[in-house]
This record gives sequence, structure tokens and C-alpha cells, in this order.
Amino acid sequence: MRLLHTSDLHLGQNFLGQSREAEHAAFLDWLVAQVQEHRVDALLVAGDVFDTGTPPSYAREQYNRFIVGIRDAGARLIVLGGNHDSPAMLAESRGLLARLDTLVVPTLMQSPAEHVYRIPGRDGAPGMILCAVPFIRSRDVSRSEAGQSAEDKRGAMMEGIAVHYARIHAAAVAMREASGEPLPIVASGHLTTVGASTSDSVREIYVGSLNAFPTSAFPPAAYIALGHIHQPQKVGGLEHIRYSGSPIPLSFDEVGQHKQVLLVELEGERLQSVTALPVPCFRVLGRVTGNLASLPAQLATVAAKVPQGELGWIEVTVETDDYLPDLQSRVAALVEALPLEVLRLRRKRSTVNAVIDAADGQHLDELQPRDVFAQRMAQEEDLPEKRVERLEACFDQVLAEIEGGESA
Repeated sequence: MRLLHTSDLHLGQNFLGQSREAEHAAFLDWLVAQVQEHRVDALLVAGDVFDTGTPPSYAREQYNRFIVGIRDAGARLIVLGGNHDSPAMLAESRGLLARLDTLVVPTLMQSPAEHVYRIPGRDGAPGMILCAVPFIRSRDVSRSEAGQSAEDKRGAMMEGIAVHYARIHAAAVAMREASGEPLPIVASGHLTTVGASTSDSVREIYVGSLNAFPTSAFPPAAYIALGHIHQPQKVGGLEHIRYSGSPIPLSFDEVGQHKQVLLVELEGERLQSVTALPVPCFRVLGRVTGNLASLPAQLATVAAKVPQGELGWIEVTVETDDYLPDLQSRVAALVEALPLEVLRLRRKRSTVNAVIDAADGQHLDELQPRDVFAQRMAQEEDLPEKRVERLEACFDQVLAEIEGGESA
């Protein structure tokens, strides 16, 4: 069985006012070509197909063309809902897409058996048993009770996710035993695990420490295909538990990451190998930091990587303690003759100041929600420690409900 693992496509992303339509179109065409070249049996997208629950029409059209392309390439497509995806939107075409050899699992179902599927190879021969686990929302596995502490809620959430994995895996084992065939069991997930390296574009999806789901709580599957973390990595150094990462950089702090999809070879009940297929760069993104004297050389280095006729996007951080009202025009002059567009301009002072200073040109789009909250709390000098802890716990809970897709 040959499985191709990817995740976090984020079709329809608006990146600092810029569309990623062209990059996503190029990636999806490349991905279909990989399915054909490597004779892949099944392609698994481990969540966050779309960037929002209400993607633009062009993103939906890309999704539909992609589905047809994978079917024409001879492979089955498996699409799992992520925290960015709308379960209702993914579910609305589920029955229709099944006719195109596409399995869509938008959210957690009532019965564990509804997450277990026998996926054949492209020739119809026995392939694998899939535990298709999408993003799990807190309301799916735990209930808030009066007087329950934040720590109790975290524990209930963690236990609920682990229990669902165990039940789904048990249903998969029962299916394998009933078949009498030595099929590998593959599991999936869309969550953050212990030790995973995140980026600015990754939303924390569980309250507090629950963004660190323990590796030991996963079932003993031959391979576990994960999504949500945009940097490709092994979990705990384990070969069989992997994040494929996002196929394109979704924030400037992902610049320099080697994007990839994972080609997984399975035979019998075991994992044979995992091979990283490097994803081409479809647009140059760059970050430069320095004073006004050192920036030109750095900008020229980034510009040299931009193919003829294309435009690179950059983030510029100017190191200066002086307030320069014409900073934006100065930086614009530096890139005027270069194939670069400045999407974000930041100013960095040598002195540390934890309080937001609007006069310094620091904008909300440069900050994460927790940054804003922390800087606001820093201005309150007389709050008792217990009240601070309570406010932080309440903020974590509200943020998790908003960013975790509770309203999707």
C-alpha cells in the first residue's frame, strides 16, 4: 500500500491582503503529478483543507478540480476536517464525493465504527484500514460542569480524546480480524502533540496545556498521519508518527522551512518506509532584519532568488531606536528597483518595552492574541496573583473556543 500524506492546504488564505490562489493552484497540479508518478494508492489530507469556514468561491473551485484530478490519477482521496474547516460545508458534498472515490470525514461521528474504513489499493487489492480521525472539538468529548476548574477541563479534554482514539482503533482491529487479512492500520489526527514546533500561523486549538497531546496516548497504529503543525517533523523522534507540514509557507516565520509531502510505504501490517518528497517553491518569501545601511545587501540577496517576471513577498524589520516618520517611504525606495513587495514593515528597538506603543508603528497584525492580552495585563500592577491566574485561564478558554472552531 502506497499512501501520500499532506495537510494544512489552507485554500483561500488571505496573506496580509494577498491571495495565495496561484501558489495553491501550482501545488495542487504538482501533487496530482506526484500521485501519478509514484502510483499512489491513496492521498490523505489531514485537516485544514480551507483557511476559513467560508472559503471564497475560487478556493471551492480549486478543491473540486483537485478531487477530479486525484480520481483521474487513479488514487483514492481522503479529506479530514481541521480546526479551520467548517464541518457543515465539508459534509454537504460528502455523499456526492464518495462517487468520485473521495472519503470526507468532517467531524467526530456518533459511533467509533463510522471512523473506520477499509481502503483498497488502486488495483482493488486489500490495502489498509484507516482510523479517520479529524479535528476533535472540546464539545465532542467533554462537557463543562459548574465549579469545574480550568485544570479539570484540560484533563477531561485530554482523556476524552484518548478514549476516542482507543475506541476507534479497537473498531479497526475488529475489522482486520473479521477480514482475516494482515492489513496495516493507519490513524490520523489534527492536533498539537508534545514537543511539536509551531509557527505564527498555527492557532492553539485546545485550552492551555492541551495543545500538548501526549504521544503515548495515540493507538498502536502502523502509521499516524497528523495535521495542524505547519513544520514537517517526526513526533518524539518516532518514524511512524509524522506531521507532513503545510505545503506552502503560511506565515513569514515559516520562511526557510523545507516543505514536503510524505510518501508512506506499507506492507502486511507494518510500515516499510517514509520518504519526504520536497515541494517546489511557488513564490519567494523572505525576511530581512537590520538597519537602513545593511538592508540593501540583504534585499538584493532575496531578490536574486526571484524568478524572472515574478514578484517576491518580504517582511522587513528595521533596527533603530530613532522614530522615523518616513520609515515606510525609505524602505519603499530600497525595493523600488527590485522584484520585491513589502507586505509587512516592522521597527525593532534595542530596548525592551513590553507595552504596546502605537507611536512606534506596531500594529495588531504583528501580534498574536496572547501577546496583546499579556501586554495589557502588564499594565495592571495591583492585581492579586490569584486574580491574574483566573483571568489568564478565562482568556485561554475563550480564545480556544474562538480559534478552535467552536463556532464553525
